[in-house]
Amino acid sequence: MRHRVLIAGLFHETHTFLTERTPWSAFSMRRGGEFFAARGDGSPLAGVLEVADERGWEVIPTIDARATPSGTVEDSVFEQFWSELRTTAESVLQQGIDGIYLVLHGAMATETIPDPEGELVHRLRALSGCDKVPIGGVLDLHGNISREFAEATQAFVAYRKNPHIDACEAARDGARLLDRVMLLGRWPITLHAAPGIVWPPTGVSTQDEPMRVLEERAREIERAHPDIASVNVFASYSFADTPDTGVSFTAVTFGDPDEACRTLQSLCDEATRRREQGNVVPPSLESVLPTVQDEVARGEIPVIIVEPSDNIGGGAPGDLTHVFRALVEHGIGNSAVVINDPAAVSEVRSRPIGWCGLLTFGGRSDPRFDTQVMCEVELLSVSDGQFTLEDRHSHLASMCGVQIDMGPCVVVQHAGIRVLLTSRKTPPFDLGQLRSQGIIPESLAVIGVKAAVAHRQAYDPITKHSHTVNTLGPCTSDLRSLPFEQIRRPIFPLDS
Repeated sequence: MRHRVLIAGLFHETHTFLTERTPWSAFSMRRGGEFFAARGDGSPLAGVLEVADERGWEVIPTIDARATPSGTVEDSVFEQFWSELRTTAESVLQQGIDGIYLVLHGAMATETIPDPEGELVHRLRALSGCDKVPIGGVLDLHGNISREFAEATQAFVAYRKNPHIDACEAARDGARLLDRVMLLGRWPITLHAAPGIVWPPTGVSTQDEPMRVLEERAREIERAHPDIASVNVFASYSFADTPDTGVSFTAVTFGDPDEACRTLQSLCDEATRRREQGNVVPPSLESVLPTVQDEVARGEIPVIIVEPSDNIGGGAPGDLTHVFRALVEHGIGNSAVVINDPAAVSEVRSRPIGWCGLLTFGGRSDPRFDTQVMCEVELLSVSDGQFTLEDRHSHLASMCGVQIDMGPCVVVQHAGIRVLLTSRKTPPFDLGQLRSQGIIPESLAVIGVKAAVAHRQAYDPITKHSHTVNTLGPCTSDLRSLPFEQIRRPIFPLDS
């Protein structure tokens, strides 16, 4: 008999230190049959649909809601999502279903719900008939995972790579694990452990320590213990001030819980030994500029200046002008930056190509971090801002699929520095972003990149030198400077 599986998605990485609130209108939606348009688009939803087709599931699509990382989510968003999901879930539970598959992030937070993923599973379990239905799915490596969420689920798999080039693959693995649970008719248990550590995004690339070795150890545990179906390493999302913020590990096991607990403790011990390796605070922008100038002078280009404090993929507004100002001040032309500023786009996009005049842009989001720039620019191009990912395994595919919409865009130039102004903040995780706007990244001297780690899949192959810098902004790598109130203490590096 075909397994009947309900599928839903709720995906948001929430930066609780931002002053903004994220409303329902910020989320893109798929409902019902719209789910199937995701087939083949490289997203986690595409991954589960692939396995559903492969295993012959009867898919019951409900609602998938997702938004770019941003400020605290309004409570009404979660309640609206739950209202729509509950209507379908109650109906199909009466008819009988075999499993529930959830496409989640793991680091969402609303105004009064610090653990929406846990609350979602709790509410599902409370529905009549759902106590006998296994729940599985896929989670982002940056999830802040609660013990309550973990222990109420049976078949979740997290991304294993950062940049997230394996999001679709992880979703497939989660679907196959749920299928295994349904076929066996025997539930595994999920165990949870946390070592009391929180790391900034700059310290959690899986190409570097400590995440590289933690992921390797997790895979070794899976190979050595056949009853342990999945070991998940969560690097955490450090800009969410919640009780569960921090590094954590989960193990899904069909076997001895004590054995699985011991393996998780070994991962906690390893993370504790290597905790300083993950606490990466980069040098100042000013300190690296002489080196950048020397590299450009030697023709060792392109050079990228990575600005994690304005990391769009981490929830920042993407409108800080620090790198642009530094390039102007030091006379480094043939360069490019991307700044999100819909107001500036609106002001200039009706002008003819070649127009020259004063334009104010950037620095609008928060006066704590930056102010606007006003300078003479030349308008080089205008576009609708849509492009297709060059790399279908891009980190961006895990968030949006392969069709990306930056909103209306313009490219202006000042002192040899091209500025791509977007209307929708778009993480710089694919070279198609620049190329679609007539900017050839390989030909540039310097590129400003608003990211922490996820840009590396795209930029490392073309970059001669890369410098990650510390600037004033909401995604600072110095976690001790953030006003945490809800996070469980003590925790490294906030406490000694």
